[in-house]
Amino acid sequence: MNDTKTAPARSGGRNARRAARSSALPDELKPIRPGLSGGTFKPLSDADVLKIHEAALTALETVGLADAPPSGVEYLTKAGAILGDDGRLRFPRALVEDTIAKANRSITLPGRDPRYDLDLSGSRVHYGTAGAAVHMVDVHGKNYRESLIQDVHDAARITQQLDNIHFLQRPMVARDITDNKEMDLNTIYACCSGTTKHIGTSFTEPDFVDDALEMLYMIAGGEDKFRERPFVSNSNCFVVPPMKFATESCEVMEKCILGGMPVLLLSAGMAGATAPSTIAGAITQAVAECLGGLVYVNAVKPGAPAIFGTWPFGLDLRTGAMSIGSGEQALLTAGCGQMHQFYDLPGGAAAGASDSKMPDMQAGWEQMCSSVTAGLSGVNMVYEAAGMHASLLGFCHESLILGDDIIGQSLRCVRGIEVNDETLALDQMKEVCMGGPGHYLGTSQTLSRMQADHVYPNLGDRTSPKEWAENDKPDLLTKATARKEDILSQPSPARFDAVLDLNLRSRFKIHL
Repeated sequence: MNDTKTAPARSGGRNARRAARSSALPDELKPIRPGLSGGTFKPLSDADVLKIHEAALTALETVGLADAPPSGVEYLTKAGAILGDDGRLRFPRALVEDTIAKANRSITLPGRDPRYDLDLSGSRVHYGTAGAAVHMVDVHGKNYRESLIQDVHDAARITQQLDNIHFLQRPMVARDITDNKEMDLNTIYACCSGTTKHIGTSFTEPDFVDDALEMLYMIAGGEDKFRERPFVSNSNCFVVPPMKFATESCEVMEKCILGGMPVLLLSAGMAGATAPSTIAGAITQAVAECLGGLVYVNAVKPGAPAIFGTWPFGLDLRTGAMSIGSGEQALLTAGCGQMHQFYDLPGGAAAGASDSKMPDMQAGWEQMCSSVTAGLSGVNMVYEAAGMHASLLGFCHESLILGDDIIGQSLRCVRGIEVNDETLALDQMKEVCMGGPGHYLGTSQTLSRMQADHVYPNLGDRTSPKEWAENDKPDLLTKATARKEDILSQPSPARFDAVLDLNLRSRFKIHL
């Protein structure tokens, strides 16, 4: 009888392949990583892009934007916008084009840990969370409950451990904190103490920004250190589509810009309701609104970092319900990605969310569809890319974890196909086919590239039915829950030291 404990393993056997796969690769050799360049998917022709650009400029020049706060009117008219008798600010073409030319393109969104800095140049792609969900998904009870500040913190802690979730924008609202100021401040605390990746958040009222900045300066170790590396940005719905400024949000934006925070200019029209029902029309309005916002930002502070956040959403015109998981949504986002590339501006858009109430097959196809097209189009910041359900009303921790696998496959598509002498593999064909073993399993080339070329799911199951049965038929959601519980059972590396935490709790009312 053979002694299986001492028999040498075959070089091309399963054990060798598993050993090769389990060994760590340097970051630069990993098959996927933050900031891979997209831009290969172009649903709009070059002529289409120019038409949208011209239409957006015409809309700003003739329709303009209403409801700017007095401070915004002052900033914008000094910059060259024209205030009409109807109260609308109109933007001459030259003003917009000059702003595009001088806008800040060299934007890096820092993390508290520099390993997680996000370079937004060109068509570099990053995926993360976002939203204002008011419910949490209970995947095992198939129920929805109100979201709590602990859920926000747990989402941050989970994000910290997921390689393909590159940033955390607050994904849900803490419904257990009724005071809006305390909710805004506790959201910052919960996110920053959960992850050292870049964080996005919003503010309910302008008066809340000063205390929020004070908290961030304390976490950073001083105002100068935060301004040098602003690890939190302001997600700002500065417009109420169609073509109106959101007065209080604009005042928030002004304070954030002056306080050293990067700003996401978020235009979220609903195609068929608050934006034209056509894909081209919805993109045009979003582009016009964000161009107006770009002028505003640069009027407040020339060169201030701003993300061109065209977020038009789809609508099911039969019912009026949002269709965030539709093919139309995928095209809306990809078309916006093309416009970001046209302007050569750091851009963000929404993709990867689902209308399904649970992490089921519908959620899978909806999330994957828009996640892939957003990445291929070169969107710099893909928001709401994991965990979001029920047309943005519900967030799910298990789905956040499963989304890490979905985004991994999306990023592999973004990376594309490398064609060179090595990858064409003619030498391997000669070696294997002319006197070789007749297969490529176990060859040095296969083993050397199995990690660098291939993305392996963390939770996805690729076993045979026999192996699956032998492993007690593992369920995907059960595996995701186990991963969640394992992550949350460990202290977060982002947690504050005792002195800082005591100072924060002494200064602010912390609920967590």
